[in-house]
Amino acid sequence: MKKDIHPDYHEIIVQATDGSTFKTRSTWGAEGDTLKLDIDPKTHPAWTGVHRLVDSGGQLAKFNKRFKDFGIKG
Repeated sequence: MKKDIHPDYHEIIVQATDGSTFKTRSTWGAEGDTLKLDIDPKTHPAWTGVHRLVDSGGQLAKFNKRFKDFGIKG
């Protein structure tokens, strides 16, 4: 390996959304830093199967208003 071109590879602590932690090695942060996750397998819809619609900037309301007349009528 060439000298002085690679980032520092060190141990960090990763904290999940439920507060549980584990140690891993990474180039993120500094030795001993804690990386707090906003999304992890315990909260992400891809793993939990629970999907939520998040309305950012009124986009969901705008969509619903525009397409309110479309749908299955029984």
